[in-house]
Amino acid sequence: MNILLIYPKAPGVFWSMKHAMKLIGKKTVYPPLSLLTIATMLPSDWHKRLVDLNVQSLEENELIWADYVFLSGMYIHRTSMEDIIEKCNLAGVKVVGGGPFLTHEYENISGVDHFILNEAEITLPPFLSDLEAGCPKPVYTSSEFADVSQTPIPMWDLVNLDYYAEGLIQYSRGCPYQCDFCDVTSLFGRLPRTKTPEQVIAELESMGDLKKFRAIFFADDNLIGNKKHLKTTLLPALIEWRKTNGVTIPFRTQVTINLADDQELMDLMIEAGFKGIFIGIETPSVDSLIACKKKQNTKRDLIENVKHLQRSGFDIYAGFIVGFDTDTASIFQQQAEFIQESGIVVALVNILKAPPGTELRERMAREGRLFEGERNDISGSEGEIDFTPMMGEETLYIGFKEVVRYIYKPTHLYKRVLTFLTRYRAPEAVHLSGQSLLDDVGPFLKSVYYLGIIDSGRFYYWKLVLWTLLKRPKLFQLAMELWIVAYHYRKIYEDDPSFVLEEQYHEAQPPPLIDEEKILTPV
Repeated sequence: MNILLIYPKAPGVFWSMKHAMKLIGKKTVYPPLSLLTIATMLPSDWHKRLVDLNVQSLEENELIWADYVFLSGMYIHRTSMEDIIEKCNLAGVKVVGGGPFLTHEYENISGVDHFILNEAEITLPPFLSDLEAGCPKPVYTSSEFADVSQTPIPMWDLVNLDYYAEGLIQYSRGCPYQCDFCDVTSLFGRLPRTKTPEQVIAELESMGDLKKFRAIFFADDNLIGNKKHLKTTLLPALIEWRKTNGVTIPFRTQVTINLADDQELMDLMIEAGFKGIFIGIETPSVDSLIACKKKQNTKRDLIENVKHLQRSGFDIYAGFIVGFDTDTASIFQQQAEFIQESGIVVALVNILKAPPGTELRERMAREGRLFEGERNDISGSEGEIDFTPMMGEETLYIGFKEVVRYIYKPTHLYKRVLTFLTRYRAPEAVHLSGQSLLDDVGPFLKSVYYLGIIDSGRFYYWKLVLWTLLKRPKLFQLAMELWIVAYHYRKIYEDDPSFVLEEQYHEAQPPPLIDEEKILTPV
């Protein structure tokens, strides 16, 4: 049996990092972990190939060779997945599809012969048994959750890992929280399930020399969902593994803001090599946090929590949302002020959306507020709106645009980087180093050319170079990496298709929603 696994192409959104990749000499950020894991679960005597459309094109001879095509993806991959399915149908190749997007939307997708939904550890084996017996069903689904301690090591040899900026691994699935705009609990439940420390270390070692990566990303929706288990099992094992093997690669992951409440956990994570963390801060509005059921972000000083994490050695990326029902036009000023004061360099600002599988979507449907047709496709732009907002589309769109233009304006970005670098304290006892921008002359010179010569923010780039070399020279690499990532996000917002819709709002000519003179940046 010839099996072709195809990973769809990500559009030019936040996580594609396409503008940063061209500067650091990599083709994309992460390898396709899901399909590489699926490949290991298929019969060992089957012939397998993998095409990642983020690093290569799909050739006609690959489809001619294949008996079945397996594909998986998230909602952002919708357009690419539909294109793959169409090509397979034209070539007469049967399609087996799964992953988060198809789990939620399979009834609306045509051209897939067999849907392997929910968690493949449960639904793939019966499909394989039925296929061998000659009677495979169209849909395989389950309400059970998989025992991830039995999940096999990905088949890394199907891809060239040198193409990817970061390695990818998953320790846990599930999250104890119930944010109404998030589909994690509908997919994976509220009780975090974890792999064993031995599994995690075996997966890390199976990737070969980790120095080819800039970091390893733990693709957990909330790594600290079970703090006690994390503190007593995985983190001590990673600390010992690092010490025994001289491992220096930094780790990145996603956590909730209540990490700042647990000094022991912070210390263990730092010692285990965790440096970059993504946190869904969402909004400084307590009313909006309560309304969307993000209670873990309430009853706390979010700015002080961020400062504490930064001073403890964490580099924070954060998500922010505008457009909650309780938001007023003042939220845009509040968001811009919060982001500047926090010193969070990489701030991902979104308009609230109601994706499939969420409580928010169900409520919007009940209230008759969901858009239909193309306007309900949120697979691309961060600035798209998929339901009728309480504050009105015009106000929401213009306010969103003003926030992102403000925070990524080079002068404001520069001040925010300085705020972070001044506050950040790298752990002295833990040496972390992955593949560096400074390790390869070609990418380094390319980054200097794009950022320091032709980019509109070049003046502030050189100001940052000079300031860092004089004030915090040990953080020079970190400063350059932050500027590169911020450059990517600025370009993403500038290229965002929703920004070209500006003309539909020109008639009203509303006053600015952000007063820049009132925003102060601590340095």
